[in-house]
Amino acid sequence: MPIEGENKMISLNGETIEPGQRKLVRIKIARLPTGTLIDIPIHVFNGEKPGPTVLVQAGLHGDEINGVETLRRMLHKDSFNITHGAVIVVPVLNVFGFIHFSRDVPDGKDVNRSFPGRKTGSLASRIAHAYTTNVLPSVDFGIDLHTGGGQRHNYPQVRYTEDDPRSRELAKFFGAPFYFPSRLIKGSFRKTTFKMGIPSIVYEGGESMRFDEEAIDHGIQGIQNVFTALGMLPDDPLKKNNSIVLTNSRWIRAPKAGMFVPQVKNGQQVGKGNVLGLVTDPYTKKDKKVKAPFEGFIFCINHQAVVNQGDALFHLGS
Repeated sequence: MPIEGENKMISLNGETIEPGQRKLVRIKIARLPTGTLIDIPIHVFNGEKPGPTVLVQAGLHGDEINGVETLRRMLHKDSFNITHGAVIVVPVLNVFGFIHFSRDVPDGKDVNRSFPGRKTGSLASRIAHAYTTNVLPSVDFGIDLHTGGGQRHNYPQVRYTEDDPRSRELAKFFGAPFYFPSRLIKGSFRKTTFKMGIPSIVYEGGESMRFDEEAIDHGIQGIQNVFTALGMLPDDPLKKNNSIVLTNSRWIRAPKAGMFVPQVKNGQQVGKGNVLGLVTDPYTKKDKKVKAPFEGFIFCINHQAVVNQGDALFHLGS
């Protein structure tokens, strides 16, 4: 239940946001070789009544644009008009990657492997340090929006930290079609928030450099579900969902090199031994069927048409 009274004041990058106030804050990061300043625009919505502060971010990998579009639509529709607590919205965290259509920053480093960062480190490390120092101290919960990398298409799913029960609860609140525990990766945003005691989840939907309307819709609804469950939107009913928790998963890999033809849809339930796809040569001399080793759900498909032996083709979970 929401707590009554006046909400707290938020301090971000030296600026204050009073209860009931909205403000756009910019964190200066670096300059392009031309001298053009690059900063991270951050929208802060501070409700009038007390409640948690939720960080919602996208574009940590610059080529993963579904999350960017998800937050753009929510900003456009004024979906962050919360009554309790506060929301910190970062539509594009990795601005360098975004303008270069790249997962990484110009030096080739991954910001999501550079947390908590160093003030005098690489560009990726400096971005992570500025963010960890200026933004994360104000955050109670985190929602990080991603897509599949390369040409891998992720069916809408949420990943949480197994050793953090509140992270699992947040994933359940979100209500994506699938949710499951995922290991913490060294240098990742989620590992840093875990160490800081901030429950965070990662929402994955679609693939890089391609809009996916289903993934965007699930993302918008999931974020609103979290706000409702945390009492930040008390008049917005929580949408019922049929989320499936996956406890076991396995990558199904290419048995040989060749042309890859999927024969199932992402999100589909399959039985043990079902044919998932074919790997064939360009001359139609040999086809190799790719079969499911156990019953479960497909929650990622590789859309690469030509594959090498051992390439990940399907992610299957049960």
